[in-house]
Amino acid sequence: MMNFRNQGGIAEIALYVHLPWCVRKCPYCDFNSHPAPAALPETEYVAALLADLEADLDLVAGRRVSSLFLGGGTPSLFSPDTIRALLEGIAGRIELAADAEITLEANPGTVEHGRFAVYARAGINRVSLGAQSFDAGQLRALGRIHGPAETIAAVAELRTAGIANFNLDLLCALPGQTTAGAVADVTAALALGPAHLSHYQLTLEPGTALHRRPPALPDDEAAWDIQEACHQALTAAGLVQYEVSAWARPGLECRHNLNYWRFGDYLGIGAGAHGKITTRAGVIRTERPSAPLEFMRRAPAGDSSGRRIVPQRELPFEFMLNALRLRAGFTLPEFEQATGLSGNTVVARLEQLGGRGLMAQTAQGWRPTALGFRFLNDLQAAFL
Repeated sequence: MMNFRNQGGIAEIALYVHLPWCVRKCPYCDFNSHPAPAALPETEYVAALLADLEADLDLVAGRRVSSLFLGGGTPSLFSPDTIRALLEGIAGRIELAADAEITLEANPGTVEHGRFAVYARAGINRVSLGAQSFDAGQLRALGRIHGPAETIAAVAELRTAGIANFNLDLLCALPGQTTAGAVADVTAALALGPAHLSHYQLTLEPGTALHRRPPALPDDEAAWDIQEACHQALTAAGLVQYEVSAWARPGLECRHNLNYWRFGDYLGIGAGAHGKITTRAGVIRTERPSAPLEFMRRAPAGDSSGRRIVPQRELPFEFMLNALRLRAGFTLPEFEQATGLSGNTVVARLEQLGGRGLMAQTAQGWRPTALGFRFLNDLQAAFL
């Protein structure tokens, strides 16, 4: 029998809200994002989002939202008044925990003076800034609309607004990047005092402009050297790696993302959003149409949410796809609670992977080794 994660007797969930427009599409991005029209349909899109939320409320009766993430796209293109109306509309339809983590993704190139202060008054208490690099040449190569100065100015705006809990996204193993250049990016980011830092290796995803016209990237060994040197710098600065690409000051881990990686439940609303909800019938995956105009047409009619029950045979892989990203790993009782399956379902495979040096058994449960983290895709695929 699957159980919900509880706090104070109330089963909690996360809520992801997708705002799909950007100033322009970055050549490495494979997310569901679209160049913004001359005038964003902010009012119409918020109305569609709230109708979309209502379409899934039957799945989460009696549950409370502990984290809310406004992702994109570039949510900071939306005005503070629109964000306020959205948050108020959500709170009027589903309970938000008093201490809910409410994150807004922002592009440093779209931050206007004083805007974060108004976002904070609307309810935003955490911001994720897409810095990506502090090298102006690399930012141009990545198609970003900002430079290093805009990121520094955005962080100053955050501090003025009283939002100390912020993340910086950084990419590494960029075209022609050296280890020294990558460490310089990390050093520049750390100088801004983020609570959290996401550190990703650039990958050329199918369907992106960079995949069609690939630049020369560091080879695998050079990329590994870059990653190791950057991780040493982050550790020396007092940040702790709690997930394969996530670093945080103790106690400031991203609660929303932790819920994903622990195979927790979440609603996903907006164009292209996905959700995962545990019900008595099993684990249900939801998916929205990815085209913004189609989503806006279908959501008001209650026709935006596609649902499917995940077959039991797929649950071990679905769980491991998330949990193996965590440095601390997982316990067998957590696996059983999240999937409704016996821990014996996966023990033999875990022991086999342990024999190959990819997993380690601890007093608490199982976690990836350093080698397992390096070959995480292979580790996850072992549970297909």
